[in-house]
Amino acid sequence: MPKIGIVTDSGSDISQEAAKALGVRIVPLVVTFGSETFADGELDSEAFWAKTAVVHPQSSQPSVGAFEEAYAAIIAEGAEVLCVTITGKLSGTYNSALAAAQRFGDQVTVVDSLSLSWGQRFQVEAALQAAREGKTRDEIVALLQDVRDRTHFYIILDTIENLKKGGRASKLIAVVEKVVRFFNIKPILLVKEGELGLLGTANSFARGLLRIQKETLAHSPFERLASLYTRDAEPAAKFAQDLAEKIGWKPEDIPLQEIGVAVSVHGGAGAVAVAVLAASKGGA
Repeated sequence: MPKIGIVTDSGSDISQEAAKALGVRIVPLVVTFGSETFADGELDSEAFWAKTAVVHPQSSQPSVGAFEEAYAAIIAEGAEVLCVTITGKLSGTYNSALAAAQRFGDQVTVVDSLSLSWGQRFQVEAALQAAREGKTRDEIVALLQDVRDRTHFYIILDTIENLKKGGRASKLIAVVEKVVRFFNIKPILLVKEGELGLLGTANSFARGLLRIQKETLAHSPFERLASLYTRDAEPAAKFAQDLAEKIGWKPEDIPLQEIGVAVSVHGGAGAVAVAVLAASKGGA
């Protein structure tokens, strides 16, 4: 049985360094500031936010050729390919990955994670583990459906301006803008079936985080959690610490990570998110 190589995109927030350790190939999304274009990961956080203060960035999917190159490298090693992408309902990345797969016939399978950041990463790491265990692509695809069903993603934004400018969630913006236009309230969003939806609002950021904590705890017991942020780590760190105390975990059991620039383009500075992987019914 051929071995299986895993490909994903930078929307998973797996750094190139982490990718090497995990054994996954990362195809970077693209971030553009006016006439300047960068592959996701080329700019560190400080440089990204400095540029954002001058020009609002746009993100775009990787080229078909970038995926073809990743697939070809794995196939040249005698392996099959399984590619897990950021949600196709918020990015054209899935379509690029799918188009690239056509060149390789049945040697490549592409899966839409219907999530992003660590919600996507949970599926990537599950695929890697299953591939190491010798599971087939069909078995891994079925496994990823289960992981997807157990994954929840919540985010509170400090501002909706970046989301408006990005143009990736026009239906959501139409709803949220009516609510926040005249009041200084914070929108709390969730990822549902691959799309951003409005979970609720809060009249302060702190109360919004409490709402997210409540929603998170409703999915207990957990297999994995991650606390995420854009630019300012402090609120996410406190959120993780408080959540860990509530569930009897050590704070270090909940990874704390800055969301990558391809997603930060739309979330703006000051956002906090949590990615939740509920335990399977047979697990704890």
